Amino acid sequence: MRKLLQINITANWGSHGKIAEGIGMVAIKQGWQSFIAYGRWANPSASNLFHIGSRWDEMHHAISSRLFDNHGLMSKKATAELIQYAERIKPDIVHLHNIHGYYLNYPLLFQYLAQNNIPVVWTLHDCWTFTGHCAHYEYCGCEQWKTHCLKCPQKHAYPKSWLTDRSYRNFEQKKETFLSLKHLTLVPVSQWLQRQLQQSFFKHTPTHLIYNGIDTDVFSKQTEVNWIKKKYGIPEHCAIVLGLASNWYRKGLPDFLQLASLLPPSIRIVLVGLNKQEQKLAARAGIVGISRTDNLHELCSLYSVANVYFNPTWEETLSCTNLEAMACGTPVVTYKTGGSPETITTGTGLAIEKGDIQTAAIEIGRLCQQPASTFENVCRQHIVRYFNKEERFLEYLNLYAQYL
Repeated sequence: MRKLLQINITANWGSHGKIAEGIGMVAIKQGWQSFIAYGRWANPSASNLFHIGSRWDEMHHAISSRLFDNHGLMSKKATAELIQYAERIKPDIVHLHNIHGYYLNYPLLFQYLAQNNIPVVWTLHDCWTFTGHCAHYEYCGCEQWKTHCLKCPQKHAYPKSWLTDRSYRNFEQKKETFLSLKHLTLVPVSQWLQRQLQQSFFKHTPTHLIYNGIDTDVFSKQTEVNWIKKKYGIPEHCAIVLGLASNWYRKGLPDFLQLASLLPPSIRIVLVGLNKQEQKLAARAGIVGISRTDNLHELCSLYSVANVYFNPTWEETLSCTNLEAMACGTPVVTYKTGGSPETITTGTGLAIEKGDIQTAAIEIGRLCQQPASTFENVCRQHIVRYFNKEERFLEYLNLYAQYL
């Protein structure tokens, strides 16, 4: 029986954690044994789970990273235990996802992978892999990663460093370490990210584009949704503009606050995933603020009751929330950021320039005036055809087969 070991910061939690879970489930259906090693958060899984390190190790790694900008270079004991686990299960394929997040020592892991000649598939959900520090650089427009990182303009962004700027040495170490594998395929999740890789030190590394997929059986149009408006005190005649993020850092909360002043009273903004402080800001702007929800029925109902899903993200590789909204029949307006526009076609929404709130208000108002039936079928059919998780995740099994 073939064995798959995936490594990610989370297991069946958050967008990329759920992607790893979905890949594991498809692998199990194909007769594989599936294992997921994770660093920080997990929900129950169909795969065999292994928790890397401890809370203390995570804290030690995070503090050291903040002082010395050495993210990914701590957690030696935790990584050694992961390697011992891998030695016991003997995986045929190791599939990496986000290996950053204060839980893993990447030089140790890659030394083990190289010495044992293990085929590696690496899905890139952000840009940390080929920069000297940051996970995204679109916000500040930095292009140093194309040649060599130095004097990082985002030293205080994730993974935050208070004192040291080690971006030059980090860039060197990542390049040497990540290019040491003979059997490595990178999987960008958008055409945008694939183009970035072609300009990075990975320009000669094989890549295979696979879009993210979602569960189109779970994310579908809900018919009984009036209870959402009643629950949150929204008049029945009002249209809804929905926004959602698990973390609103650079995901456009200030843009929504500005948008609220431009929309008529007949259009209400509802934001999901806000912390308590963000909820206070939203309330002052007349926005309905909701904390993070893991209730899929409520989430699908929110997508379904919305007239428009607005995603003013300033940094993005693809955006699963765009996919989820359209699967529920709701059109999307988003910024031309990363791979976010790749999720949209004519009839399912539009992409506008970053920060253009005036145009956003005009287009959202136009979409809210049209009957929901105008978009439901075309949005749904687009996602079912191109972003169904079963088909997208099967692409990974086909990719694995090239190594076996």
